[in-house]
Amino acid sequence: MKGDRLTQQIQFIIEIDKLKQIIRQSYLMDATRRENSAEHSWHLAMLAMLLAEHANEPVDLFRVLKMVVIHDIVEIDAGDVDYFDKTAAQSKPQREQMAADRLFGMLPTDQAQELRELWEEFETKQSAEARFATALDRLIPLLHNYHTQGQSWHERRITGDRVLLLCDDIAPGSVALSELARTLINDAMGRGYLAPPPDTGQTG
Repeated sequence: MKGDRLTQQIQFIIEIDKLKQIIRQSYLMDATRRENSAEHSWHLAMLAMLLAEHANEPVDLFRVLKMVVIHDIVEIDAGDVDYFDKTAAQSKPQREQMAADRLFGMLPTDQAQELRELWEEFETKQSAEARFATALDRLIPLLHNYHTQGQSWHERRITGDRVLLLCDDIAPGSVALSELARTLINDAMGRGYLAPPPDTGQTG
């Protein structure tokens, strides 16, 4: 029985190596290449350790760390969906649920249940830990774009009004980080890293 359990665990560990192959929209902060989802998850874990004091509510840091490490594992099957691509986002929940079934199902039952429940908690933002983890997940691409002078934003023609929506996702987990995000976004528009909202042509 122990051998079977260990075999399942090792097979899962081998399978999730594929997360290193999932390429995200964000560039590394030196702008040399795009980051992968495994690198993103590691960076989020570091943010959680360093910024937990800025959560709106006291959080269980270990629980937050587990969430940010596993939250994108489903991308192995479902792929990474651009936050600003609303068309692709429509089929995202179904694809990610199927991915969660397969990937977490590789583990022994108790671990499969634990990781699946953590992933579901993150997705539904039903706890202080999940809301804070989500805040970090929204903040880090902003930091990447700001420090690459908006490289990914420019490529996708993303405008400031759309990026400002990130603040609404960050605020439930951390008002302080939401305010930081708003400051960075406004500064990015001022520096030309991010295009201002389009002119509607309307006059007062």
